[in-house]
Formats: sequence, structure tokens, C-alpha cells
Amino acid sequence: MLLYTLVQMIDYLVNIVSMVVIVQFVLGLLIAFNVVNMQNNAVAAIWKALNAILEPLLAPIRRMMPDTGQIDFSPMVLIVLLNLLSILLRGVAASGY
Repeated sequence: MLLYTLVQMIDYLVNIVSMVVIVQFVLGLLIAFNVVNMQNNAVAAIWKALNAILEPLLAPIRRMMPDTGQIDFSPMVLIVLLNLLSILLRGVAASGY
């Protein structure tokens, strides 16, 4: 029962990090297309906070991936890896270890 609770908590964290990655991606698009302006203090603060949260997770992935030019696939890779981790942990919890 304790393992199942732990896996459920990790699953919630995976969902939260995935949502933060998606929010960062959408905000990056809005900034790139000048829909929102980085001169706005609130936008700049949110952007800096999202980068501070995600950079420790994305930097190792960026180092391992080949250079793709302007397109950054590391957020997508992070979401896939987190979901694989969640699936793996649910399988371990279901098996009873």
C-alpha cells in the first residue's frame, strides 16, 4: 500500500512537471511571435521562474541530443521520459515489489 501511494505521488509530480513544460512551451511561442512582451514585468518573472524550474531537467537532455538548429526537442523528450518513468513505476507497484 505504501509503494502504491509513493507511485501515485510521483505520478502527480510527473503530471505537474509535464504541465509546466507545456506552459513554458506556449509562453515561449507567445514571446517569439510578440503576442506577449518581455518588457512586462509579470511575463518576465513567469518566464524566469519557469526556466529556473525546468533548466536543471532540460540541460542534461540538451547535452545528449544532437543539434537540431532552431528547434528544441528537449521538452518533448522530457515529457516522454517522465511518462515512461510513471508507467514503469506503476508496473512495479502493481507487481507487488
